[in-house]
Amino acid sequence: MPEIWGVSSSAYQIEGGWNADGKGPSVWDTFAQKPGSIPGNANGDVACDSYHRFEEDLYMLRALRVKSYRFSLSWSRIFPDGLRTSLNYKGVEYYNRVIDGLAANNITPMVTLYHWDLPQALQNLGGWENTDMIDIFNDFCDFCFATFGDRVKFWMTFNQPYTIAWSGYGLGQVPPNIKNPGIAPYRVAHNLIKAHAKVYHTYDDKYRKSQGGLVSITLSADWVEPKDVNVLREVVAADRALQFKLGWFAHPIFKNGDYPDAMKWQVGNKSELQDLRETRLPLFTEEEKSFIKGTADVFCVNHYTTKIVSHVTARLSPPSYEHDWDFSESEEGDSPTTAISNQRAVAWGLRRLLNWIKEEYGNPDIYITENGVATDMKTTWDDSTRVFYYKTYVDEVLKAYDLDGVKVKGYIATSLMDSFEWLNGYNVGFGLHHVDFTNPNRPRTPKYSAHFYYHVIKDNAH
Repeated sequence: MPEIWGVSSSAYQIEGGWNADGKGPSVWDTFAQKPGSIPGNANGDVACDSYHRFEEDLYMLRALRVKSYRFSLSWSRIFPDGLRTSLNYKGVEYYNRVIDGLAANNITPMVTLYHWDLPQALQNLGGWENTDMIDIFNDFCDFCFATFGDRVKFWMTFNQPYTIAWSGYGLGQVPPNIKNPGIAPYRVAHNLIKAHAKVYHTYDDKYRKSQGGLVSITLSADWVEPKDVNVLREVVAADRALQFKLGWFAHPIFKNGDYPDAMKWQVGNKSELQDLRETRLPLFTEEEKSFIKGTADVFCVNHYTTKIVSHVTARLSPPSYEHDWDFSESEEGDSPTTAISNQRAVAWGLRRLLNWIKEEYGNPDIYITENGVATDMKTTWDDSTRVFYYKTYVDEVLKAYDLDGVKVKGYIATSLMDSFEWLNGYNVGFGLHHVDFTNPNRPRTPKYSAHFYYHVIKDNAH
């Protein structure tokens, strides 16, 4: 059985207190506060108000009997302008309270260092397109290791770098809302990978011996099923889809320090056909490759759904990461829809994904760091669709573990409670607990799924 059963959250989604006690603005504050950005002009100014109500969060965690709690640190709460010189003690105090509260209840903190909320001051310097960010981020992480690492033994550098690179810099849907799909996503991903590796080595060199923790990165992956498993071209397209999305980051970190061959070939080929002097996919030097290779102690994956992929020949112009793929994606039509379009509940895909990771990356220890389903915010108690989702998905995890020998060490349900759901605002919720966002006290109430998950943990605990 997986040893760790937990729940997750992230800073901007739950904390609120957006400018409390010296906190600086993040890119999500700036974006969500701008009218028209989010449905209903929702934002995370207050959210679940966890900055003022952590005791209530702790009460829920205790009642669930979780073994671990995955949460993230707000960089601009700790360094309001992103740099150590702006250190805000009140921010450090808050996270000390959180970490000590968890420790007192034997709940393991799993800490994400970067869950999308870049200090606005650093975006003003060019954000992740600027290579200076590698050292700036490393300094923030170094501070966090030194300050919290005596009690935190599980660190994740970035949450879903794919989303940062593609949604942030290609599609321009999330901050910093840049639409440069042919160039910027590759450049940003390149910097994120280098920043991750640098932070890993900082932990290795300065903290591992005394603190003995684990450091990884949280990657997102849908499973992709070929449209027709009997057609070689379709099977190759599905593998290419996994390489372009998961392999983009996992291949350098878990395999050889470099991008997958499928990506190098596709982007190189397309760049040539576009009459560009060099490929749009940046190159790593040999030195960088050996620096990046092996910079994760465990494999952390966020998973929600499964897509069907088929081969296409995409257009060349304008250049785009999406056109570099040469595959198209569609929904798995036989599976139930959920409150988020394109996120059908396809439990069997998780077992296949776990097996693919096992084979592709040399049978690593795997933590499922997010898994869950959105329901309409009007659902207060009876979220039987969520219970069905967890029942079927957890079942597939146990099959992968028991029957296939996949080393699943932990399963983290998303999420502890309804919260600010990014571009969906407060229209949908992933929570095991309902939060009444119309009430200034933000009361939390367990849903049916909280009771169900409590029993999953109880029955599967060692």
